[in-house]
Amino acid sequence: MFQSPAELKKLFEERAAAAGKAAEMEQLRIEFLGKKGYIAGLMQELRNVPNERKKEAGQRINEAKQFIERALAARVEELKKLEEQMLIDATESYDESMPTDDDLGSYHPITLVRREMENIFLSMGFAVEDYSEITDDYNCFEALNIPKHHPARDMQDTYYLSSGQLLKTHTSAAQNTILRKYKENLVNGQPIRAIFPGRCFRNEKIDACHENTFFQMEGIMVDRDISISNLIYFMKTMLSEVFQRDVTVRLRPGFFPFVEPGFELDIQCLICGGKGCPSCKDSGWLELCPCGMIHPNVLTAAGIDPEEYTGFAFGLGLTRLAMMRYGVKDIRVFNGGNLKALSQFTEKSFTRPDESKEA
Repeated sequence: MFQSPAELKKLFEERAAAAGKAAEMEQLRIEFLGKKGYIAGLMQELRNVPNERKKEAGQRINEAKQFIERALAARVEELKKLEEQMLIDATESYDESMPTDDDLGSYHPITLVRREMENIFLSMGFAVEDYSEITDDYNCFEALNIPKHHPARDMQDTYYLSSGQLLKTHTSAAQNTILRKYKENLVNGQPIRAIFPGRCFRNEKIDACHENTFFQMEGIMVDRDISISNLIYFMKTMLSEVFQRDVTVRLRPGFFPFVEPGFELDIQCLICGGKGCPSCKDSGWLELCPCGMIHPNVLTAAGIDPEEYTGFAFGLGLTRLAMMRYGVKDIRVFNGGNLKALSQFTEKSFTRPDESKEA
């Protein structure tokens, strides 16, 4: 064992300088800082130091430990950069001035619909938010007025993870987080307006109009004196922008624990013109937009006083919207990876209104 922390610091510098790979530094860390390493050995030797010198000796050992920790981190970072540069140097060089193949692929149809929807709502003053695909029981259910053992949970066919978390079954799982994020807007006299598109997962029986992985877009607006008329206005504006033509819709009562009252906004099937087909289960209608007034319990869970503020929420099925927009008869096309089927959607880029101003 070394007699002084200074000798230990010098040895570490020599060994670290000789290391050629970041992986070798892990062995040095164990050798110097591990439970049976040099520093631990010096700490054990403190028992043999006279009491009047223990404080000074302990300080010197601690300084040596901190020095080694800093030097270790710096050397690891240095070696990682060297290894990355070696990989770059080893790759085949290329000429940046060479022309590229114009046929570089295209955006997925759901991406096109999603970005178009984002542009529409950005123009109406909505913020676009994102949310994790993995969430917990509270955000996916309890914060949405769906307590444990509530029968509405049986409709979700949820994928639970071994960690106790789950794959979000609807974009509504983000409501509590986003309401809390923007609730200061209300204090400042500004409404909460946000949309949050994303991918959802349910253990569905797959057919022409059902998938176990699909895309939705949730939207919320909260302020004083928000009513159903505000909800209808935004829905009509959105649909007219998307389809660029008159679309037959119907509004019927629907039950969702997180809204009261709740509605189902259905669109007449644009594939069969309302005559009935597998895409609409031969009904002539396709459920497109569950919506309603946000339940007071949901506002309360987010720390918003339901006596002072009201709001609406809607959930739009982006996958089904893409089916209607592009005339896709089978929902399985979108996740099937068939390039021949997807190659007809050839838009290469998409610019948001705020991006075009900067350009």
